Amino acid sequence: MLKNYFKIALRNLQRSKAYAFINVLGLALGITCAILIFMLVRYHLSFDNFHANSDRVYRMITEFHDETVSLESGVPTPLGKAFRNDFAFAEKTARVVVYNDQLISLPNSKDNKKFEEENGVVYAEPDFFDIMNFPLLEGDKKTVLAEPNSAIITQKIAEKYFGKTNAIGQVIRINNETNYKITGILKDLPVNTDRNQEIYLPWENLKDENAWLAKDDSWMGVFSSSNCFVLLKSGVTQATVEKALPAISKKYYSPKESKGWLFKLQPLSDIHFNAELGGYMEKKNLWALSFIGIFLIVTACVNFVNLATAQALGRSKEIGVRKVLGSLKSQLFWQFISETALITFFALLIGLILSYIALPYVNELFKAHLSLSLISDFALVLFLLGLVVVVTFFSGSYPGLILAGFQPILALKGKISQKSAGGFTLRRGLVVTQFAISQILIIGTIVIANQMRFSKQSDLGFNKDAMVMLQLPVTDLSKMSTLKSRIMQLPGIKSGTFCFTAPAANSNNNTRLRYDARAEDEQFSINMKSADDQYLKTFGLKLIAGRNIMPSDTVREFVVNEMLVKKLKLKSADDILGKQLSLDGGKRKFTVVGVVKDFYNYSFRSNIDPICIISDYRNYRSYAININMANMKPTMTAIEKIWSDTYPEYVFKSTFLDDKIAEFYALDDIMLQLIQFFAGVAIFIGCLGLYGLVSFMAAQKTKEIGVRKVLGASIANIVWMFGKEFVRLLLVAFAIAAPLGWWVMNGWLQDFKYREEIGAGIFFLAIGATLLIAALTVGYRSVSAALMDPVKSLKSE
Repeated sequence: MLKNYFKIALRNLQRSKAYAFINVLGLALGITCAILIFMLVRYHLSFDNFHANSDRVYRMITEFHDETVSLESGVPTPLGKAFRNDFAFAEKTARVVVYNDQLISLPNSKDNKKFEEENGVVYAEPDFFDIMNFPLLEGDKKTVLAEPNSAIITQKIAEKYFGKTNAIGQVIRINNETNYKITGILKDLPVNTDRNQEIYLPWENLKDENAWLAKDDSWMGVFSSSNCFVLLKSGVTQATVEKALPAISKKYYSPKESKGWLFKLQPLSDIHFNAELGGYMEKKNLWALSFIGIFLIVTACVNFVNLATAQALGRSKEIGVRKVLGSLKSQLFWQFISETALITFFALLIGLILSYIALPYVNELFKAHLSLSLISDFALVLFLLGLVVVVTFFSGSYPGLILAGFQPILALKGKISQKSAGGFTLRRGLVVTQFAISQILIIGTIVIANQMRFSKQSDLGFNKDAMVMLQLPVTDLSKMSTLKSRIMQLPGIKSGTFCFTAPAANSNNNTRLRYDARAEDEQFSINMKSADDQYLKTFGLKLIAGRNIMPSDTVREFVVNEMLVKKLKLKSADDILGKQLSLDGGKRKFTVVGVVKDFYNYSFRSNIDPICIISDYRNYRSYAININMANMKPTMTAIEKIWSDTYPEYVFKSTFLDDKIAEFYALDDIMLQLIQFFAGVAIFIGCLGLYGLVSFMAAQKTKEIGVRKVLGASIANIVWMFGKEFVRLLLVAFAIAAPLGWWVMNGWLQDFKYREEIGAGIFFLAIGATLLIAALTVGYRSVSAALMDPVKSLKSE
């Protein structure tokens, strides 16, 4: 029986090739998107879930209480030791400090090979490897990091540095300063982990990198890459630990400070998704992708139902004959389900092929490592089987019931009405559903594109174009002076400045301050930007009061921004000139000599901070150069040569500032590209359905069209006969999509402190684009019908 069902199904599909093609293509596109979204969502949900006891692993975080409550993923370095000594909640506690962009050299190699490791190195306590499941292939886990100047590297790094030579016992040098002997080899890290550093160094050696961080009394500062991980004992809850943690603040801070410095636990499973704490992707983005995948499948299924019910009249006599010959209603239903299953199977095969083709682009876009394997990926196979079953029954059940319910006498006489075949009302509802989904995606695309344009093209308050940032490997005044004098002699250079970072950057240095003679620190932090006297000129920062700082290698005076004046509740910028600011609890006190116009110092998701610009050469990490882009290539070649002459033992590294600014919105750009693609797929599937329906209507109205043309109807009249119905349906779809689209995208925009509002133009553009695309689709087929010779139309049977 089953074999017979599929044999007849195949014959029916061969007889209606256009109908089969449209359905297969529509379902294949929906299935392709569903497969890719499933793999992407599953990939991100799997991050760091491979660790043993991952449900008991937490990262300690800092909760600052100033004017508002803010969170920081880093913690003071003494916190881990204090927690271990003062409480018995954890089986293991381990501190780690990460330094990115580290230079690794091989002092014993013939040519002193150098490698720039973007992921950097980790100074870690040995218990870290009891908390995290990073297996050691060679070496003793109990001793590898207990010994000073030892190192653990991954298999991948070992092969990269030493080839096939045994890496155990080899020596690496960090930043041309300290040698480390390799005593252990880690198994290569899984791709689904946020802990992607591949070189581990002993905690004891942290003092060589930063003596202050390594001290047990450095409670008053937080380095964002200073983390503490704990493995709680069985039965100990997060709430229990967090209830006890304020005792640490009371013990190690003054009574006033203890209210502003609090500590919390962050579950390991939350790290990848918490954007406020440096997570890569928020879960709401994954749910958005999941809903889009569901919408696309629904759109494709709706297409199928629409076309199947429209085709039902053409099969009425077939159904009548089958019923007269004894076919049961259930048999006719399963006959149609088998046809749907066959279409779905072909669509699945095409969807898998398209997924294989698209996967490299998805991996490149998301910097992911997705792979499609039906042999080893049991979860994917289950998903595909479930998808086929759902699509088959969702698409085929209603048309199957309609066909199976035909009355045999009416069917054989050809008197089955449109109402009996699902009716125009149903098809109207299905078209509205399709295009409501499409228009929501179009609205989302336009809103995100507008916000990205606003974020990237708005005046940031400083010059970001043609700005090259050179990394300074060491703070050496003599070499810095040589570098500057030689670069400034190049013809393509406009200006240059030594600084910690550009005006807008992810790396920032914040501290508390006290204004003039006030008795207490302010209830907000100030962002300190170390830079020389050329900073304002090079970045085009505008003075609105006072003057610039004087040339100096030490801190003598401040230039501040308007926001600080507002936060201090002063009437004008002039009121702060000549006043003193005390930093670090009054340890450093300097005079304010100038005020600059506000500039954005983070992305548009964050408020502008109070800022002070100080000349402290010890914190200079970059040399920013404003270059003439007309001669960019020869200028950059000359800059690299000068830099390499000045720092021959280091690897040259430069970035363009506008590229760094764009990184603020990298994930938003990715989501925009995805939504653009999915919106295009949804519209294409909808247009396939429209084309099929118009083709069916044209076939049904062949004689009517001929009669109208004989009576003098123009081509425009015939086209409008087809189009007016769909215009009404698209306007109804828009009435549904517009408020839903506004609600969804207005919620997305709330993440931005500075944003482009959703105006009426966005909705006009959305409905206009939809009407234009639908008009082209309907117009092509209806014009073809209108151009048909009326003599042939009237002769048709």
